[in-house]
Amino acid sequence: MGLHKAAGNSNLRACWLLAAGISVVAIALQSGGEPVREALAYTREGVTAGELWRLVTGHFVHLGWTHMWLNLAGLAVVVWLVGGIFSWVRWLLVLGLTVLTIDLGFWFLYPNLAWYVGLSGVLHGLLVAGLFKGVIERDKESIILLGFVLAKLAWEQFGGGPLPGSEATSGGTVIVNAHLYGTVGGALAGTLLWRSARSTTSI
Repeated sequence: MGLHKAAGNSNLRACWLLAAGISVVAIALQSGGEPVREALAYTREGVTAGELWRLVTGHFVHLGWTHMWLNLAGLAVVVWLVGGIFSWVRWLLVLGLTVLTIDLGFWFLYPNLAWYVGLSGVLHGLLVAGLFKGVIERDKESIILLGFVLAKLAWEQFGGGPLPGSEATSGGTVIVNAHLYGTVGGALAGTLLWRSARSTTSI
């Protein structure tokens, strides 16, 4: 398959537009400063009180401008690598399932987490979903990239925690479980879309 070969189509252009839309939203929210961040961050207390929008908006607000630009740069890399794999509609499905999986992970598996902001968990899910088809088809680039993602997760979960320098760069605590839950969500989305494509082809 080849990542760049697969990306050379109209899906990629649509995905860049989707990424641009996400970037505009993130920049607009960051421009609102701390009041907006406090109103939209994922907080367990807020969700318990019925502020359910935080389950979505928490992924699009950031600790500061540096944190935001780092995540938007990561989004651009994901689009460049795998943006052409799905249509924009399917990318929205991946985004939704990844956000849902992260939120469920936070709620049921990480009850001590009081507060979270940032797109990094979602980025892990988007990348893994985009790599899934290539991994199934034994594409070397996809397998190598997935290997790096899994090695990073293993380091975060079982080794030294966040990657060296990541907390200093982002300006706050890195919630590594968001990366794990996002990866699971991306794998689920990739599996569902791959199976759907196979069913359609067989018909």
